[in-house]
Amino acid sequence: MSRHIQAHGSKAVLVIALILSAASSATLYAQAISNSQAQPTLPTVMLTVNDVSLIAEVAQNSNQRYMGLSFRTQMADNEGMLFVYPHERPLTFTMRNTLIPLHIAYLSKDMVINEIHEMPVGPDQLFPSKFPAQFALEVNRGWFEKNGIAVGDRIKLRLP
Repeated sequence: MSRHIQAHGSKAVLVIALILSAASSATLYAQAISNSQAQPTLPTVMLTVNDVSLIAEVAQNSNQRYMGLSFRTQMADNEGMLFVYPHERPLTFTMRNTLIPLHIAYLSKDMVINEIHEMPVGPDQLFPSKFPAQFALEVNRGWFEKNGIAVGDRIKLRLP
């Protein structure tokens, strides 16, 4: 049976950090960048929103966030990447070296979806948040609409 956590603000960041106890090597990320290859698979969490589940890799440090989904050629239907920041702030994402068409949701410190943007493949594009956000969730293009997920919905972390 699963437990749901209502994590807010810095508590959400702490919960994610505790879930992801595996340390990342900066050398692996430097190699990935210099070799034009995807970063190693990151630790994952299960997210739920409106009874829909999603497995999300968690990019929690600057190297992981920088690499994101760069150089990945595919992502399963119910997978994504959750970008975690220490506090709410304006965020801007790009499709630099990203080969998969995506949608991005910017989330508040309470993990409420503030806005959703389509991110087509291609260079020289910026996708700024309109509101401060503490989290960003990238998924395959169309995933939010396909699953009836919209602005105002709250995302929950699900622990085993």
